[in-house]
Amino acid sequence: MGTTTGERRLMGRLRRFDDHRFIGTRDTMRVYDCDDEAQYAALDARSSELDGTNLVQTFGPDTLDEARNRGFRPAVLATPPLN
Repeated sequence: MGTTTGERRLMGRLRRFDDHRFIGTRDTMRVYDCDDEAQYAALDARSSELDGTNLVQTFGPDTLDEARNRGFRPAVLATPPLN
């Protein structure tokens, strides 16, 4: 699912945001790392809900620090318990 550029593996990207690694959603003020497979899947699951709205935010520079500077918190996904 992705391509390799140098040593950095690129995961999926949302349509219209293929040049951005970090994508924020303004309704929850969460930022998703599209290079993280689980975070990208969670964001992609919401893409039809977010499509056509003004709730998607990108950052310049495209870093987690910049997203935090703008008040976004990293997406926290539930992890299954270890048995």
